Amino acid sequence: MMPFIDLATQRARLQDKLDTIISKIVAEGRYVLGPEVTELEQRLAEFGQADHALTCANGTDALALPLMAWELQKGDAVFVPSFTFASTAEVVPLQGATPVFVDIDPDTYCMCPKSLAAAIEWTKTQTDLKPRVVIAVDLFGQPADYPAISEICKAEGLKLIADSAQGFGCTLNGKHPAAWADITTISFYPAKPLGCYGDGGAVVMRDAELAGLIRSLRNHGEGEARYAYERIGLNSRLDTLQAGILLAKLEIFEEEIVGRNAAADAYAEGFGDVVKTPTVIDGGVSVWAQYTIEVDDREGFRAKLAEAGVPTAIYYPIPIHLQAPYAGFPVAPGGLPVTEAAAHRVVSLPMDGYLGGERQQAVISAVRTAVA
Repeated sequence: MMPFIDLATQRARLQDKLDTIISKIVAEGRYVLGPEVTELEQRLAEFGQADHALTCANGTDALALPLMAWELQKGDAVFVPSFTFASTAEVVPLQGATPVFVDIDPDTYCMCPKSLAAAIEWTKTQTDLKPRVVIAVDLFGQPADYPAISEICKAEGLKLIADSAQGFGCTLNGKHPAAWADITTISFYPAKPLGCYGDGGAVVMRDAELAGLIRSLRNHGEGEARYAYERIGLNSRLDTLQAGILLAKLEIFEEEIVGRNAAADAYAEGFGDVVKTPTVIDGGVSVWAQYTIEVDDREGFRAKLAEAGVPTAIYYPIPIHLQAPYAGFPVAPGGLPVTEAAAHRVVSLPMDGYLGGERQQAVISAVRTAVA
């Protein structure tokens, strides 16, 4: 069966650079927060059109750190989509706050601004919760509707996090999410568009004071002096080896984004007349973390593709608000009908920066055959 994500081709392309930088880091012995980490942070800030970037241990910590910096607590409400990975929601109750689940747009699968506005108004008038933060997700690699969402946040005095775990590198009207969000979070999990060879994460932002707080929080709350602690923090530092790997990958990242978009265009042309293909927001450029379509008989469709040697995945089969640990948390007025409908129909196909030629044609042929 073909790979769902072709990491081997990328690794072969970078092998000499990876061997050199890994050998250098091992020889120098600065395995945590070494000079490559500092260099990576500078490069990430520049790439993401932000003033500051700080790495951390994983994408989940990247979400938790700003909530810690803003001192969220019991009685605070954080508005999140339910059609997402668990990390987006789980960091909220871990801070003692309450997630309020919001519906998604039926075409982009990102947070619906109308559902968000309704959820905020309902929370203000019908509960004792205090609205504090919105976490919008760049789902499947494309930007959320940040102009609309940020306008709502500004009007309500709320902080805005761009959960760009799947979407770092995406843009909207030529701007990265940092142009609108108070903070953008990144995951470097290996399957992400910009992935390392283990766990890793980062945050990018414009606010120097917030950056200073997060720098302390990621390292046990340490202050200016070593072993002098100013606050309670986490152990959330990035390994230098992972930073070195990411530096090598960042050099070809823009080229890979171009490749992913070419593959997405070929998919849309190849089977867009027989299945519902993704819609990218006007002015948006996706990094295509996943290429997700909708079909009627999903299990039958997946079985036929498997017979043809084409792997598939489902992101996400059970919305977070329907999972047992989250069932008691509030949802937007009217429920989340778009989220629940999409969860039964979506299926993701192979996608990476090297998808093309016979491999992609095999996917296109399998899709067309499966729905014939």
